[in-house]
Amino acid sequence: MSNSFVVTDLVAREALRIAHEKLAFIGTADRQYDETFKGDPKHGATLRVKSPNQYTRRQGSRIIDVQEQAETSQTITAATQDGVDMAFNSDEMSLITPDNIGTFSKLYIEPALAGWLSAIEGDFISFATKKVFQQVGTPGSPPSDLAAIGAARAKLNQQLAPKDGNRFVQLDSVTSGGLVNGLKGLFQDSSQIREQYREGMLGRTGGADFYENDRMYAHTNGSSDNTGTVNDTVASGDTSVTLASMGVSKTIEAGSIITFAGCYDVHPETKQAYSHLKQFVVTADVTSDGAEAVTVAISPAIITTGARQNCSAVPTNGGAALISGSASTSYLQNLMYHKEAFQFITAPLPLMGDSLTCSRREQEGLSLRVWQASDIINDRMLMRIDILYGMAALRPEWACRITN
Repeated sequence: MSNSFVVTDLVAREALRIAHEKLAFIGTADRQYDETFKGDPKHGATLRVKSPNQYTRRQGSRIIDVQEQAETSQTITAATQDGVDMAFNSDEMSLITPDNIGTFSKLYIEPALAGWLSAIEGDFISFATKKVFQQVGTPGSPPSDLAAIGAARAKLNQQLAPKDGNRFVQLDSVTSGGLVNGLKGLFQDSSQIREQYREGMLGRTGGADFYENDRMYAHTNGSSDNTGTVNDTVASGDTSVTLASMGVSKTIEAGSIITFAGCYDVHPETKQAYSHLKQFVVTADVTSDGAEAVTVAISPAIITTGARQNCSAVPTNGGAALISGSASTSYLQNLMYHKEAFQFITAPLPLMGDSLTCSRREQEGLSLRVWQASDIINDRMLMRIDILYGMAALRPEWACRITN
């Protein structure tokens, strides 16, 4: 009986070790909310997270101007259950001992987890990238020097992302190959900055840890023209804009970056306008009508007044609108971000049966459950490894795409 306990527990420990090494993006995301779900590990459990308040300045007056607390909140839901399933015969099961767990892992656990974890990480990268509305670089021209990295760093600085050692850069292999040679002399030894090894880590420089990650999201633009005009009377607080001259029955894809003439980005505190246009991300796929018009949902909301002002002016009716890149073309999107831009949370799945057949292990906010059952007809042991997780992008302004 003790053997059964050893099997599930050993596999759970080994699975967590592999996950910790392979999840380069998930491992650098914010997981501070995991503790909340530990006390309520229900499928679909939702956490409401309050956003920090913002205030306006009282300038040149002794008269108090009281500002009420205008709280906003976002939600994180642990609702996605994912897993990988295996079966072992008696001979294969005999390998699972404390002394042979390394051999068993290389033969079975690592191959099973590699594709599964890669898919989850890829889903999270795709989800997170589509939430990011800031972008630097030239679509179709992979960065070949540090200019794009510097531009992304400037975007984070302008949005007041903390400079607390929790900034990261994820690069695809091609971009990494073009940039890293020029950075090698600047990288600190990775062993000095992370006590535990994580696959793909290149080093640290410029206040950020650099990773190579071949799961980066490639965004494909829709078939619409990339230029059009605003055909709308836009008001502060709007989350959509109607465009004209976009072509007949043409598509605009969620994740596309769009700017509007005369609508500039502003400093989050002083509200002074920057010299660059405010960027927005399209949040839903749309298709233009027979009159070449289309209403595009965007994020963030267009806010031109008050404590949450994020742009200098609303897009003007008849003003130009520009979608980044060319129609029907794919562009790989690398990322620079602060840890708290993105959230990946796991809730502990309930232990089923008894402790001899089901184990659950947690490490650094990642919770996996291993559950086994015998198939006496076919002399097999069935085993499943499960995770229950949720994803969010609570501070997308603290991230920037680096387009290829």
